[in-house]
Amino acid sequence: MPSNKSVSDAPITQFINCRILRDHRLQREDLWVRDGRILDPEKLFFDEQGYADKRVDCEGRIIAPGFIDVQINGGYGIDFSRGSEDVSSGVSFVAKKILEHGVTSFCPTLVTSPPDIYHKVLPQVKVHDGGKHGAGVLGFHLEGPFISVEKKGAHPEKFLRTFCSGGIQDLMEAYGSLDNVAMVTLAPELSSSQSVVRELSQRGITVSLGHSVANLSQAEEAVQHGASFITHLFNAMLPFHHRDPGIVGLLTSDQVPAGRTVYYGMIADGIHTNPAALRIAHRAHPTGLVLVTDAITAMGLPPGRHTLGQQVIEIQGLHAYVAGTKTLSGSIATMDMCIRHFKQASGCSVEEALEAASLHPAQLLGISDKKGNMDYGSDADLVLLDDALNVKATYISGEEVWRKGP
Repeated sequence: MPSNKSVSDAPITQFINCRILRDHRLQREDLWVRDGRILDPEKLFFDEQGYADKRVDCEGRIIAPGFIDVQINGGYGIDFSRGSEDVSSGVSFVAKKILEHGVTSFCPTLVTSPPDIYHKVLPQVKVHDGGKHGAGVLGFHLEGPFISVEKKGAHPEKFLRTFCSGGIQDLMEAYGSLDNVAMVTLAPELSSSQSVVRELSQRGITVSLGHSVANLSQAEEAVQHGASFITHLFNAMLPFHHRDPGIVGLLTSDQVPAGRTVYYGMIADGIHTNPAALRIAHRAHPTGLVLVTDAITAMGLPPGRHTLGQQVIEIQGLHAYVAGTKTLSGSIATMDMCIRHFKQASGCSVEEALEAASLHPAQLLGISDKKGNMDYGSDADLVLLDDALNVKATYISGEEVWRKGP
């Protein structure tokens, strides 16, 4: 029986015996959910005389906002950059599997590919909400092909491009369309890149700097034109140098426009970034750190050879290399693993570790009015965790979509 007729007939769920992450700290409070959103209990009690239809006993566990992965190339044998006829079913398969790692929304990421791959893949996957079927899709992250040859990493050189026509025209030729695109990673030192940064930002697409040999002033200029993210900090960019810190210098730059934050992705898998480098970044700019998995096809698969876009990848232990080389090519870590490693390696608080996978990516994408936090009115995308930050259950819009077996 719905608790109240005055506002909504939808049932109300009350999560009890939990610590919820709100206002940057874990608080012993109940959490109330209706119609997929977090309710203000005061309004419910006093304005509506409402009560709960269903109680969920969390047994003293932590409830955090659902995790958001803005850089994931695939997993479980699926490679988003392979131009199959049915990319959407592959994206759906991964979306379902990552629920068990607490991910409730993500940006499927395409590595540098030939135009026909983009033209085939991009129209097949639309932005959509998550649910029982899997985590929600926030839009694609297109990493390349407008990146530096010197810092291509695992991206195939023959498909890299420059801005020959001077900007947005080049993007359209490569990608075909910018519908359902949330983020583009590019190298800001490429000629004409600044007009592209401006144009993408005006369209509401997040611009990230990465796979680049840019110096600090080129990176600062891109930020002044609207760039707001750094793709996997320290990886595929010039190393920090005291006379020209390069893109890394954005973490403490005084040229970032007032009121703006530069966020940066970190692959905290224990392989891509030494713990000391992780600590330097976190201590220099804690509010900008965004945990990403940069997971590839082989996440969730056994050691051996797998594909990533146009390349063959070899898994050895926890390392994923371009076959026959020692070039790292993305990780096989899951988001909950990254959170645990980040907390342990950085010595940060539980709250900071959780916000790096929820609040910060939501702020980066401009969706923190509804995701990445537990404010009243926000989407009830939730993760239930134990004190060691192991995921016990995942909820989307207040509905349980995954639970760890006994």
